[in-house]
Parts: sequence; structure tokens; C-alpha cells
Amino acid sequence: MKNKIWLLLIVVLQTSAVFSQSISSSPYSIYGLGTLYDSNFGPLSAIGSSGIAMPSESFINNRNPASLSFIKKNSFLFDIGGKGILSVYEDNSLRETKNNFQFSHIAFAFPLTETSGISLSLQPYSSANYQIVNYELPIQDSDESYFLNAFGTGGLNNFDASYGFKAGKKTSFGVTASFLFGNIEDDRYYGIGNSVTNINKNSDYRGFRFTLANQYAIDSTLTLGATIKIPSQIQATKTETVITENNYGSQTTETNVRSDVDPYYLPLEVGIGFKKSIGKGVNITFDYERAFWNTSNQSSLYGNYSNQDKFGLGFTLQKKGRINSYFDRIQYYAGVNYDTGFLEVDGEKVNNSAVSVGFGLPLDRTRSFINISYSYGQKGKITSDLIKENYHKLGINLSLEGIWFVKRKYD
Repeated sequence: MKNKIWLLLIVVLQTSAVFSQSISSSPYSIYGLGTLYDSNFGPLSAIGSSGIAMPSESFINNRNPASLSFIKKNSFLFDIGGKGILSVYEDNSLRETKNNFQFSHIAFAFPLTETSGISLSLQPYSSANYQIVNYELPIQDSDESYFLNAFGTGGLNNFDASYGFKAGKKTSFGVTASFLFGNIEDDRYYGIGNSVTNINKNSDYRGFRFTLANQYAIDSTLTLGATIKIPSQIQATKTETVITENNYGSQTTETNVRSDVDPYYLPLEVGIGFKKSIGKGVNITFDYERAFWNTSNQSSLYGNYSNQDKFGLGFTLQKKGRINSYFDRIQYYAGVNYDTGFLEVDGEKVNNSAVSVGFGLPLDRTRSFINISYSYGQKGKITSDLIKENYHKLGINLSLEGIWFVKRKYD
């Protein structure tokens, strides 16, 4: 048993090297820590990223650590997945298509007692992968402007340790400690007249964040859930090189100068949700989340941070009662999601909306599933300062359940 746990820990640590690569290719990833990544376990991607009120009975629910208290005795849950993304970017004159694929998460969970459970997981938190060419910006207090070329790669990873326990027959509580870490390289060229200044910045980020959570069962058909993500600071250091070229030659102002930079602030985030069972095998889940970015008192050179609202609605269908065939055990999913975004450029919010469908294919006669999901979404819109991103996401993950805690009866 101990050898198996150590083996999984080694796999998790080695996988961090994979996550260090960029996942998103969105130009919006130039802001802050990059594009924030939605890493959903089990069927969550297919049900509109909703699930705050769902228990972790047959899969690891990373939306709410309180759900870990529902893990069955002697069970061991393992979840690993990946996503393929095809994105089409449009503005008033150009259209560009990009695609990429990468692992999205790895996690395992098991019960500590009959009323508590624990999980460890590793997933991307953000991704910076952008290329912006000949972007014109005004010079403050002047009628002139300058041109910017910007290139960025990297992102942050998120290592979570979660614990959930039952405080009674109906109430569960949970806590997650998250360690965020990663690196972003930003290479920018500022052009004014015949002078071009290149600033190459390599930033390292480290920080902790905590989440508190609750689930409460009204009755056998209705469960409520809530989460609170505590505000935190992500500390950063940078290594910077500055070179200016003009008609008189090249001049290096700084070479690999290392210094501390202002921390990046993650705001208070609160979420609520419910799960309702209707009829035979139909479940409805709904989540609402709000992130108070206005209180973080930070802004970007190209826009401002504003409060963010997220809505997720999902449907799950699984046949109940007598099951005679493999097809009767397949689970079906559908969902919608809307996110106002936390970026505001010239008064326009960079919002995101998506619809999703999927299904869970059972493995043998266990509670293990191969979950496949497809999402179509749109981010932003075409204006003088914004672009529209249409994307297709195909996700696949394995939600495996094993029995690891039973003593051998025979040697």
C-alpha cells in the first residue's frame, strides 16, 4: 500500500515538468499571470463546470473539498486527463487558427476515516502564450504613439492538498491548501521613431492560497454547497535585460539584473451551488461564483481588473433500477457556462460563454469511467481593441476507483 502511494507521488512530481509548458495560445494571456485555466475532474467539464454541491462518491470533485467526506470506505480514487483545443481568432482584418493539446490534471484521493477523506492534485493554474505584433499605443500627455511587439511563454502550476470531513449526517466541511508556482518569460520591443528598446523579463512566481468549503444535504434529493477562496499574494522575482538600438548603435542598459517585483494579488472569491435529483437518474447542478478583483487594487498597462461573475448549469443522466446491458450504464452529460471575465479594456469586458456535452463510459463492472467531453465557446468580441476567439475543446479523462485498503486473506 505504501509503495503504491509513493509511486503516485513520484508521478505527480514528474508531471509538473509537463504542466510547465504553455497550454493557452490566447493573446489575452498577456494580462497578469496569463489566461486562468479551468481544470475540471471527472464529468465536470461536460456539465458547465458546475459541481460545488456534488459529492466525491465515484470521482474526485475538485470544485469543493468538503465532497471528499463522501469517499467510500476502502476506496482509492485516481483521475488523470487532457484536452485538445482548436481556437480561431478574428479581428476587423485578420483571421488565425491555432491548436494544441496537453495534460490537464493528475489527482488521487482516499478516505482517512469513515467520515473524512484527503486528495492531492496537480493542474495548471494559468498559461501565458501570446504573440502581439505592431500594436500601437499612445504616449501619455502627447499626440504621438509608440509600437509594441510582445512575445510570452510560460505559466503557473497549482498543487492542491485537500481535506474534507462530515460534521454530522447532513453537513460536511473542507479545506484546500494550494501552492502556486511557475515562470513566465516576457519579451517586448518598444519602437519610437528609429529607436527600438528590447526588454526581456523572466519572472518567477511563488505563493499559497486557502479555500474553505461546505456541503449541506437538505434531503436525499437536494444538496447545497459553498466555497470561499481567501485573498492571497503571489510573490515574484524577475531577471531583466534591457537593450536599446537606434541610428547610433546598440546600448545595453541592464544584463540579467535580478530584483523583486510587486506581488500579484488574488482576490476574495465566493461560490454557491446546488445539486437536485429529479425523477430516475436525472441530476441538475448549478453554480454561481463571484471574484472581487476590484478590491485587489491592481491594473494592467492595457486594461483594468473588474469583478468577475461565473454561472454554470449542468445536467447528468444515468439509468437507475434494473440495468441489463453496458449501454444502460453509460452516463450522459450536458451543460452551459457564462463568465463575465475579470479584464476590462476600454470599458469592454472580455467575457466567455460555452456549451458542452459529453458521456461517461464505464469500465468493466466498476464505478470507474472514461469521461469524454466537447465544448464550443466564444471569448471576447471584435472591436477596435478586442478580438473574438471561437474555440472547440475536446477533453478526455480517466476516473478510476480501486480497492486499496483491504487486508489480504491469503498469502
